[in-house]
Amino acid sequence: MIKEEFYFDSRDGESRIHAVRYTPDDGNVKGIVQVVHGMAEYVERYENLAEFLTARGILVTGEDHLGHGKSVAEGGTYGYFCEQDPATVVVRDVHRLKKITEESYPEVPYVILGHSMGSFITRNYLCRYGKGVDGAVIVGTGMQSGGLILCSKAMAGIQKLFCGSRHVSHFIDKAAFGNYNKRIDVPRTASDWLSRNPENVDRYIADELCGFTFTVNGFQTLFELIRRLQKQENLEKVPQNLPILMVSGAEDPVGDYGKGVRKACDSLKKAGVKNITVKLYENDRHELLNEEDGEQAMEDIYQWIRREIPGLD
Repeated sequence: MIKEEFYFDSRDGESRIHAVRYTPDDGNVKGIVQVVHGMAEYVERYENLAEFLTARGILVTGEDHLGHGKSVAEGGTYGYFCEQDPATVVVRDVHRLKKITEESYPEVPYVILGHSMGSFITRNYLCRYGKGVDGAVIVGTGMQSGGLILCSKAMAGIQKLFCGSRHVSHFIDKAAFGNYNKRIDVPRTASDWLSRNPENVDRYIADELCGFTFTVNGFQTLFELIRRLQKQENLEKVPQNLPILMVSGAEDPVGDYGKGVRKACDSLKKAGVKNITVKLYENDRHELLNEEDGEQAMEDIYQWIRREIPGLD
């Protein structure tokens, strides 16, 4: 595959967003998958997926969100988005990359794929821009209760009042994720919930661009993204005939071990979305695409795209 890195202006009006594009070696692009990465990571961690899909004629692109990866300018703060409506800005940045990509590849089938926090961004994207994509793949998602999110937002608001929006919140981080290892017997690390593959966990821990703690602003952004998905009027904006694939590890605490994934599916079905496929992978944890059977998940995603997206072959 051919890798290209570039930057574009964020919708925050101040920042530059780092993006990558992976093109099949022969330049023949049958389809496009745009990756929306998760919390405290960056888009180049998905090069295994890019290698798999470009070998099958699918261009892969994605950006580092504000506060992540190479989109953090020198002296910037990891885990901080922007001050004005960051939950909207991050979705609009994803859309700006889509528009840039479509300029070079008009009329090519377009799929958006979001993992973890990126799944919440993607689900918000579908509410706002869903008519412009041909399908969506939601990886490692969940569905939290409205009461929990309201309490979480209140907690973040209080901490912002006393500490400021750029305060790195270990308190909220522990409250939000402290129980994620609870179903793992004798965990080696605090990050074992990410993967049953210890090598994947160790690579994540060793990567200086991964695993940082969010600021208060970062947590407020995450909680607002989730809150918007609890509003029926937002979900009813998702195109009813849009093909959606939801995949998750059955041992992923973000998806409440499958229950949250099904709740997310049910919320969209209640809004009238008709074509949703859900698949849970036994024994796998949060980073499904990096698990030992991650290539099988990639194959399943690819076959779903071939089956559901017109014009790919």
